[in-house]
Amino acid sequence: MDLQLTGSRVLVTGGTRGIGRAIVEAFVDEGAVVEFCARDAAELEATEKALTGRAGRATGVQVDVGDGPALTGWVEDAAGRMGGLDAVVANVSALAVPDTEENWRLSFEVDLMGTVRLAKAALPHLEASGRGSIVALSSVTGREADFASGPYGTMKTAIVGYIAGLAFQLAGRGVRANTVSPGNTFFTGGIWDGIKQGNAQLYADSLALNPTGRMGLPEEMARAVVFLSSPVSSFTTGTNLVVDGALTRGIQL
Repeated sequence: MDLQLTGSRVLVTGGTRGIGRAIVEAFVDEGAVVEFCARDAAELEATEKALTGRAGRATGVQVDVGDGPALTGWVEDAAGRMGGLDAVVANVSALAVPDTEENWRLSFEVDLMGTVRLAKAALPHLEASGRGSIVALSSVTGREADFASGPYGTMKTAIVGYIAGLAFQLAGRGVRANTVSPGNTFFTGGIWDGIKQGNAQLYADSLALNPTGRMGLPEEMARAVVFLSSPVSSFTTGTNLVVDGALTRGIQL
């Protein structure tokens, strides 16, 4: 299927590792022009270099998503460099799981406000596109209570609510808004890799909950994000797409 993304102008927050990196790769393979951000300059350079020679192109910019002015400034600058925006993806999470006051503050600024600020800054450019898309990454922890409920899970729930409201508000303005909620996703150096090394029992218990017998892969989550961002998904807005291998049991009505 041609996702009609050739030449599309896309922003992705947190594009150097895990799901974010896979999202950038998938967009580039579809021929999109992507700017992605992260805090680590070396990781940005390595990712940019690894993605050369593909159908599209990707450029990395050093940005801390928790810094509101820096984030909104990057959106404006990137839109200027690319001549507009067609899609944005709010992927960054602080992954602040322990229930501490600092983690509540950090999760609010990075996970929730990072999504809100990205969407607000990008909105004029997405409207001008005529096919604008906002996709935010939530989590199955935003849907069901588990060990990561608290700062992380609460902000992931809030993201789904915010994006659903945004979809309703923007439906007549040519901009779609959706969320993707990944299940447990394993990649080297990721949170589940760390849990496997540091808390083998939690890892085993979590793995046993999934009837597929495995955790998801970053590229499986990325495909959902890229499809929802594409013109092919033009009538999909306000949805929360759960990609979890039947891990969660709740029925979405």
